[in-house]
Amino acid sequence: MPLTPDQLAEIEAQRAESQPTHRATVPALEAMLYRAAPLLDHGFVRVIDYMGDDAAVVQAARVSYGRGTRRVSEDAGLIRYLMRHRHSTPFEMCEIKFHVKLPIFVARQWIRHRTANVNEYSARYSILDREFYIPAPEQLAAQSASNRQGRGDVLTGTEAAEVLDILRRDAAKCYDDYAWMLNEDGADPDRQGLARELARMNLTLNAYTQWYWKVDLHNFMHFLSLRADSHAQYEIRVYADAMLDVLRAWVPACAQAFMDYRVGAVTLSAQMLSVVRRRLAGEAVDQKSSGLSKREWDELEVALAG
Repeated sequence: MPLTPDQLAEIEAQRAESQPTHRATVPALEAMLYRAAPLLDHGFVRVIDYMGDDAAVVQAARVSYGRGTRRVSEDAGLIRYLMRHRHSTPFEMCEIKFHVKLPIFVARQWIRHRTANVNEYSARYSILDREFYIPAPEQLAAQSASNRQGRGDVLTGTEAAEVLDILRRDAAKCYDDYAWMLNEDGADPDRQGLARELARMNLTLNAYTQWYWKVDLHNFMHFLSLRADSHAQYEIRVYADAMLDVLRAWVPACAQAFMDYRVGAVTLSAQMLSVVRRRLAGEAVDQKSSGLSKREWDELEVALAG
């Protein structure tokens, strides 16, 4: 379901307001501010507020009075040094706040990142909307045979149709029962209705929730390194990919360093590095003589294959 006219009007009203400030602002991120990027079937992510920019990271690292140096290349070089050597505190000086609408099962996975501040829509005080995440057919996959956390082949035909029907039917039935227990519309004047904090337990995990999520730049990049990864679950990766675009707009120098030293880099164990050195010296090394487990050996081969 798209945003309602009232919600769109509220967003445009926020965007129409302008206040003078001495704070650092980022034009590319200002252009995104408050606007919702639609995700999945009913979800979205939007930037609510932010603090700092690339220069703020440099300023914190140097503990200087100015906003970085006069040369952008020097600032970018320092940022790359900080990223390369894992100096985290300068990146913690920048913060960003998102408004996110997401399925409950994605939220439960997301909340494992405990280094952010979160305030979630409360079903104790409010009634959740009748909205459920139903996977697109191409995302309806069987359990992977080799990865307990992954997906295998896409389901097709009668089985796929039956699974989608079950998901829709169960979600609708549970929500109907939730609404009946609440009796908010007073359809049955002889019933008081169950308390909201109890009725919510009947909802399915594909129902949508919302929250405000505020995080510093260092922990934001850590989140993205895990959730924008190809191994992450598709539904949370959709959100991470959209937020990666926000990172690029907000702090382009930090984003480039992040892509180079985190996303595009590979970490080798001491044993893996030893294998690489032996190979460079001309030695023929196989898995048996490497001292690596089969899984480690396979990971090294994948990393070196590019």
